Amino acid sequence: MVNEQSLIRLLSLALEEDIGDSDITSESTIPNDLNLRGSIFAKAEGVFAGFEVLRFFYVHFFPDVQLNAFMKDGDRVASRQKIAEIRGPGRTVLSTERLALNILQRMSGIATETRRYVDRIQGTRAVLLDTRKTAPGLRILDKMAVRLGGGTNHRQGLFDSYLIKENHIEASGSLTEAVRRVHAGNRKKRMIEVEVRSLPEFREALGLRVDRILLDNMSIDEMKRAVREAAGKIQLEASGNISLENIRQVAETGVDFISVGSLTHSVRALDLSLIIEKS
Repeated sequence: MVNEQSLIRLLSLALEEDIGDSDITSESTIPNDLNLRGSIFAKAEGVFAGFEVLRFFYVHFFPDVQLNAFMKDGDRVASRQKIAEIRGPGRTVLSTERLALNILQRMSGIATETRRYVDRIQGTRAVLLDTRKTAPGLRILDKMAVRLGGGTNHRQGLFDSYLIKENHIEASGSLTEAVRRVHAGNRKKRMIEVEVRSLPEFREALGLRVDRILLDNMSIDEMKRAVREAAGKIQLEASGNISLENIRQVAETGVDFISVGSLTHSVRALDLSLIIEKS
């Protein structure tokens, strides 16, 4: 589970955004003492994700609502399959319906896409990574969904590891100088990764004290050459224009990691619905 205080802040903002000071429609149409039961169904095949976040949401903000899941986060779901039930005060159930579905649909969509990529590289040494290309404010949920889909998180933000990219190198004057400056300030001994765009840059990076080299938009032949020259002495990550169609070919070059931005920046929500009945 992610940091609880971060999750509370995120969910508080989501509530404020959607409900504001009140759900005026539900308060006008739903008697205060009416209880409702809702069933959540999948309308497409995919990977279920987000239920533990949803459970945390209701426990923290609306403890009089009860949730019951018929599967756990990370499980595959079939179309028309019943996923979960929700019971509680009718006004609360209806007021939080959209927020609950938004959480489940987005996280399940990310987990579903991640699982597709993971399945494509099964049997290779490559590990699938996400990126920082997440919805602003939703990174902790987006990255949790990647894990539930079988992927692995890259850095959480700009604070937990170094990634020296093209613009850092340009501003520093050279790749070697950029790495030197990072080492000079790396008092906490965080991981250092450097991005290279050509084999000459790769060879320069290979002679420096870094933990991982990112091969950015390289061809399959260039990646194979880099893997041979690295000879297992340093971790290699492939990135740039990776798709379901070519990820297997990239993985078979022998790289250690493959990062895919589309896992989170081009999310297609898993289609879910909530059917309400009187309790």
